[in-house]
Amino acid sequence: MAPPSASRTGPGTGRRRGRTPLAIAAIAVLAVATASGGVIAALTTDRAETARTSRPQRPPNVPPGDPVNVATGGAVAPLRRVVPPDVLAVGRGSIPAAKIKKIASLGRVRDVVAVAGGAVQLQGRQINTFAVDPSAFRSWTPPGTAKDNTLWEALAADRFVVSPAAAEQLGLARGMRYPVIGRTMPNLTMGGAGALGLPGIDMLVSGNSGNQIGLVPNVALLVNAPGVSPAKVVQAVTKVLGPGTNVVNLHEYQTPGDGGRPSGYLDLYKQAATTCRGLSWTVLAAIGQVESDHGRNAGPSSAGALGPMQFMPATWKAYGVDGDRDGRADIMNPYDAIPGAAKYLCANGAGRGGKQLYRAVYQYNHAHWYVQKVLSLARAYATRFS
Repeated sequence: MAPPSASRTGPGTGRRRGRTPLAIAAIAVLAVATASGGVIAALTTDRAETARTSRPQRPPNVPPGDPVNVATGGAVAPLRRVVPPDVLAVGRGSIPAAKIKKIASLGRVRDVVAVAGGAVQLQGRQINTFAVDPSAFRSWTPPGTAKDNTLWEALAADRFVVSPAAAEQLGLARGMRYPVIGRTMPNLTMGGAGALGLPGIDMLVSGNSGNQIGLVPNVALLVNAPGVSPAKVVQAVTKVLGPGTNVVNLHEYQTPGDGGRPSGYLDLYKQAATTCRGLSWTVLAAIGQVESDHGRNAGPSSAGALGPMQFMPATWKAYGVDGDRDGRADIMNPYDAIPGAAKYLCANGAGRGGKQLYRAVYQYNHAHWYVQKVLSLARAYATRFS
């Protein structure tokens, strides 16, 4: 949380991814209402386009949107950081590589990932589906889902994953095989369910399964632009992609996580602040940004701090919280680390505001520049989300 030379008693130091019905095959399906209630335009590809694409393609020379190491040999890479998506864009067809590159080069855009997608039929219902690389895409999902290795290992094994709402409404059971109708009709095994955090998207399949079904390559983009108004990002992306593209501000959607838990860092900051009367969530968000850029650099730091809130292990032993009630307080888990930070700040008087807040943040990192930066960012968050 401070340079190695700084005095420290606080958390840590951070430095700063057969035959197919004609009604489904090779046609556009627009504004499909899905099990989660969202609405996203999607379409399936024709046979010629499927033959040209052996897997979802990332355009050449586009800065990587992968926030984790891409696995090889069928294994799933470990989760390195969580990337909160700000904007989802879905085109009528494959989004050209030049346009993806232009979006990636927009000012303040940090990460971009392009995925294949389309509307398929499952259990007699149309459901919007993305075909993804599990190692690369997991970090774009809510923290609880991102850390669930079983889901991503299932995807890597060509099983499908759905949202909890879709699993319940379609009567799906893990380990059971179901016909998935698109260009072809493969029988795929359900690998599990988890909050996807994307309005209107209720199913993920692997790249291999997506090719087999006939999903459109690079039909959708997720964009992360920290510190920028999502509405402005929507405008910029819409200008690049042109008319006919559905561009969604994801901050306007409240997408609950598993069991009603928060689904992203913003919600986690807000929930954790309620445990300390008088503490604004904006202070937690500011610390999260300074420490790890909201989980993008979870350490270890040069001083040995770990996790999205960059706790020193010794401090974590005293203030760690089991926020997700899984039986352990995990310094690397944002569900635990963020309420742990609230607990630490509260113990140092942050809820009383004024000079006590200043002192509490100073206890987090013994540097006046750090306190001033955190409080300045907190004011910026308050202005942006007021």
